Amino acid sequence: MGKDSKAKDAGAKGKGKAPAAAEDAGGKGKGKAAAKGADLGTCTYVKARHILCEKQGKINEAYKRLEEGWLSNGDKVPSAEFSKIAAEYSECPSSKKGGDLGWFPRGKMAGPFQDVAFATPVGATSAPFKSTHGYHIILSEGRKN
Repeated sequence: MGKDSKAKDAGAKGKGKAPAAAEDAGGKGKGKAAAKGADLGTCTYVKARHILCEKQGKINEAYKRLEEGWLSNGDKVPSAEFSKIAAEYSECPSSKKGGDLGWFPRGKMAGPFQDVAFATPVGATSAPFKSTHGYHIILSEGRKN
């Protein structure tokens, strides 16, 4: 994997850590967490919303809004609220639909984006990460085979 495949920590510059969701995807650990994480890599389709920004500073602003509203309290970001922030910050044409990408299969999205999308548990929000298209945040809304 190239340097693009490394996810970015919200405040880090250069190479960063993968978001916790991506690190936990392998099912490492004990008990329910391991069982829950074990199925993340086996689905065929993911339904997701995202925020795409060209500049790291802008994606960090969007992530800060998500943190202040929900993530810092350990809450999940409601889809409707993520949609509002995507409409405000995202530079992708999907911003007009609240960042909704709908259902997509493995192999359709570029490497780092696909890796994070398929590793993020349903209802969870990824940390900002970089791909060849810019900086992203993903909200996972569903998975199916």
